[in-house]
Amino acid sequence: MPSLSLTLAVLGLAVINGGCDRQSQPPAQPAAKEQANAGSPATAAGSPDRSHAGSRLPDFTFADPNGQKLHLPELQGTPALINLWATWCAPCVKEMPLLDDLASRMQGKLRVVTISQDMQGAAKVAPFFKQNGYRKLEPWLDPENELAFHYGGANLPMTLLYDAQGREVWRIAGDFDWSGAEAQNLVGEALVK
Repeated sequence: MPSLSLTLAVLGLAVINGGCDRQSQPPAQPAAKEQANAGSPATAAGSPDRSHAGSRLPDFTFADPNGQKLHLPELQGTPALINLWATWCAPCVKEMPLLDDLASRMQGKLRVVTISQDMQGAAKVAPFFKQNGYRKLEPWLDPENELAFHYGGANLPMTLLYDAQGREVWRIAGDFDWSGAEAQNLVGEALVK
């Protein structure tokens, strides 16, 4: 009859080996993510998603810290790049200077519209804009996160390109390098229509 210590040692090895086997299984999260995206094409973060191409500009109105209004359908006539962001979102903050530069380079050809999803609205956004001295970006506010919910509870940043007729061309979830040639080519898709 085996000794008690030998029995415990064998059981201990079985538990350790069993734990290793569990770790070799694929994680449950990707399956859940795939299931959440069922019915829509999968796109990698930072890649353009064209599954909503042709959708019209949504009918929302936003204000800036001074109370000026922006009715999104009124953007028609000029291609528009709409960026949903927040001051607490590190990738969003990283993108803001790049978007400001893009707005400068594309002035008159493309309107870059940044809409903050900060729940504290102007109290957070106005000092952020003042501190960073953006030249071309406008501090539009969406403290109720209406636009993020409209786009499916989007993770931030979320950027959408609309052509001059107010139709969606593509959207990008996650941060993106708006200074590179790839960005120039993607934005150019709305300029040729």
